[in-house]
Amino acid sequence: MKLTSTYSPAEEDCRSTVSFWQRSFSLGHYRVSFQMLAFALAIVFCLTPWGSPPLALALGLVVALLIGNPFPTQSKQYTSKLLQWSVVGLGFGMNAHTALQAGREGFLFSVASILGTLTLGYFVGRWLGITRKTSHLIASGTAICGGSAIAAVGPVVKASDEEMSVALGTVFVLNAVALFLFPVIGELLSLSQNQFGLWAAIAIHDTSSVVGAASHYGDEALQVATTVKLARALWIIPVALLTAVIFKTPGAKVKLPYFIFGFVGAMLLVSYVPVLQPVGPWMVKLAKVGMTLTLFLIGAGLSTRVLKAVGPRPFLQGVLLWVVISAASLWVILHTVA
Repeated sequence: MKLTSTYSPAEEDCRSTVSFWQRSFSLGHYRVSFQMLAFALAIVFCLTPWGSPPLALALGLVVALLIGNPFPTQSKQYTSKLLQWSVVGLGFGMNAHTALQAGREGFLFSVASILGTLTLGYFVGRWLGITRKTSHLIASGTAICGGSAIAAVGPVVKASDEEMSVALGTVFVLNAVALFLFPVIGELLSLSQNQFGLWAAIAIHDTSSVVGAASHYGDEALQVATTVKLARALWIIPVALLTAVIFKTPGAKVKLPYFIFGFVGAMLLVSYVPVLQPVGPWMVKLAKVGMTLTLFLIGAGLSTRVLKAVGPRPFLQGVLLWVVISAASLWVILHTVA
């Protein structure tokens, strides 16, 4: 009896490609696969001057979808830590007076956009027939700071792993698009550094992509974007507490974003302790490298399973919310901010 493959030609090619990358060879006392070697070379590239944030994210996506991530657990474990330390490092490049001014300017934008996004998310979720928890997670991630907000709100609503995957997958895809798209739009509209930094902080989901897009646009945009985004991230606390009341979750615990206080501490030190000021530029360079690596690990953490879990309706909700908040905030900034 002749056996025939149940896979299509494209799937057979994919399987043969994966099997090639999983082949290993001896390196001293260790067995190293081609997959591990490709992953290590990609990290080395991110450490070079050519490793920009957008390119690092794209490289991570290529590794995840074509080669496969040989260290999925470790990547997930170190991504959040590397992001937090990189954000603290960026604080050494900030001036306290400039940051305070940017924070004041972005405060009203933040309040209006967060409340508006959460409200719109509720009605769009009902209109599309999305489960209440999934809808709220997507709206929270869009309103505040992407994956961090979802990770904080998820336990409060007692979301399942599937609901968390759907929300995180939706936010991740839009995050990746924003990292490439926003600098292009900013250049086309001739946005000032201040305008772009403010817009990126409000309309891009995760802190990593906000920093990546703003650093590509300019140093002033990076300072404004980082300050406003981190101030915005503090809204995780009241939103999570309000969520516990709305969903009637007894004994809900809210995870505080402590690394933000490290960012503020670094900013105050470099602003008011003159002896530390020469150290600031070196810390910022290290932080930018760390952020580039963070974006690579985020891209490498993507899997086809996550993409399949999203589904059309939750993704449509994420797109609608993102387009509305991006367009509305851009219009207001163009008409009110120099």
